[in-house]
Amino acid sequence: MLLTDNSAHPPVGSTTCGRGGLDYNQLASDYAQHRQVHPGVLKSLAANGGVGPEARVLEVGCGTGNYILALERLAGCAGWGIDPSQGMLAQAQARSGAVHFQPGRAERLDFAADFFDLVFTVDVIHHVRERYRYFQEAYRVLKPGGQVCTVTDSEWIIRQRRPLAVYFPETVEVELGRYPPIAELRELMRQAGFAELHEEVVEFPYQLSDIQPYRDKAFSSLHLIPEEALRRGIERMERDLHAGPIACVSRYVLLWGIR
Repeated sequence: MLLTDNSAHPPVGSTTCGRGGLDYNQLASDYAQHRQVHPGVLKSLAANGGVGPEARVLEVGCGTGNYILALERLAGCAGWGIDPSQGMLAQAQARSGAVHFQPGRAERLDFAADFFDLVFTVDVIHHVRERYRYFQEAYRVLKPGGQVCTVTDSEWIIRQRRPLAVYFPETVEVELGRYPPIAELRELMRQAGFAELHEEVVEFPYQLSDIQPYRDKAFSSLHLIPEEALRRGIERMERDLHAGPIACVSRYVLLWGIR
């Protein structure tokens, strides 16, 4: 089972987000239990990001540490992760002593210039308040020739999410209001100095047989729709599961740039 449909992170610089002020310190244990690495994202970060034993890699908005821990184990790189939520960081720190986890904000990366080979975010950029400032900071801390990767969702992906858009269609407009357009991100990266901008889309089909994460609202958008809409979606899932696992697919856009 793969659960990577939408964000697991608060706005950078805060531990709450969205209507009602979600407290990600309180949600950290649910995210640690239910969220998993997208195989296509991990494969691309390792291969296209040039990650090897000599590389220094920073994940901004690392949450419970899934991706930076997986990269460190896969490639043997030196890894760092920052997040504004102490609850998320506590979960990450409990899983590994090899990766350096610390509190931090995207708009002010507390690292020396020319330090990293790869800086990346996964499902976080829509939470960053000052995106241009983040890309400036990423440019500063990257070595010449280093890469930045923004893993996010396009409008098409949001509208095609399975199962979220199918069972909880109310999440679509919520998410379109949160996620910045890909063209906007490309322009901000270009203005910050990044070159050779390019995109790739990764997808991973899977079968869903356990809907407990949806009951637990292990996706932030489920906290932002009416309870009645959530109940209807859960009931539909339960009915469909009687016929067998639910066919799903998880997709992401990876937007790359070189310093």
